[in-house]
Amino acid sequence: MDEGHMTKLSEPEVSYLKTQRLARMATVGKDGQPDVVPVGFEYDGEYFWVGSHSQEIFFRTRKHKNVKKGNTKVALVVDDLLTVEPWHPRLVRVYGTAEVMEHNGIFGPGKYIRITPSITWSFGIEGLDVKEGEWALRTVHGKE
Repeated sequence: MDEGHMTKLSEPEVSYLKTQRLARMATVGKDGQPDVVPVGFEYDGEYFWVGSHSQEIFFRTRKHKNVKKGNTKVALVVDDLLTVEPWHPRLVRVYGTAEVMEHNGIFGPGKYIRITPSITWSFGIEGLDVKEGEWALRTVHGKE
């Protein structure tokens, strides 16, 4: 992927992400078993960063082990309910590739999982430019 030509998320998507701190991240183990867990995250305008308040715990997590063992395809969902009545969910769903890197982020300096988005879908966020007949704003980041 030519990172110099990555498509960025829209301002409404970035504004929404700034209000959220919890996501759900899915990785896949060597046996093909998907695993999804709640995670703390941050978005820096290009990458999503997933870390832990404890480096000792981080190194023992399944998500860390899956990525370190080469299973780098991941999914991340950031979502909430704006209202229940009427039902108004909001979300940003990310497909991407992950790698473990040093980063000084929301949990301080240490190892984090950096997710490079390849495709995102966003729904229910005020200000999104969703095409008529589409359920969500779909953005391809780099090559699909």
